[in-house]
Amino acid sequence: MERTGLFAGEDPFELARKWLAEAEQSEPNDPNAIALSTVDAAGLPNVRMVLLKEIEPAGFVFYTNYTSRKGQEIEATGKAAFVMHWKSLRRQIRVRGVTERVEGAAADAYYASRSLKSRLGAWASQQSQPLSSRAALMAEVAKVTAMHGPNPKRPPYWGGIRIIPTEIEFWADGAFRLHDRFRWTRDGICDPWKVERLNP
Repeated sequence: MERTGLFAGEDPFELARKWLAEAEQSEPNDPNAIALSTVDAAGLPNVRMVLLKEIEPAGFVFYTNYTSRKGQEIEATGKAAFVMHWKSLRRQIRVRGVTERVEGAAADAYYASRSLKSRLGAWASQQSQPLSSRAALMAEVAKVTAMHGPNPKRPPYWGGIRIIPTEIEFWADGAFRLHDRFRWTRDGICDPWKVERLNP
């Protein structure tokens, strides 16, 4: 199947990087924002916005607190999905796949690149847990600041999640809602991709 223009290419990760680079020139806020979906033990979905930090040669990476609700749900299922939508370009990318942690040097390097307040916040916040007040949170920030100083190490419960897709769909707006959609699928993460055009 011949794919031209926006959809040209034989590597979906390269195509995703190209679309993101274009969005960085036109999207006013957080062009790397994704709506991340997980499911709980009862199969009920959860979705929230997070920031995608890297499109690797074989996966999509974001960072989080592993003890958060999304972290726990990903740990339990080993699966996640997301959609990345750009109003300025009238395009979106949908991804579904399996997950693995990104730890060690890669996670340490990204954590070190964050602002000091963000690094201390990762220590102070018991993400997704009930909080009595904002004052209690700020008191915890002050406590961890005194404890960890100006160069805190990455918390052991904080790191990256890599989504290794078995399905990626590229969508572009079309006149009269006759959108263009191409879905890349593979049976397993080591299998070759198959590409098909979908009805709008």
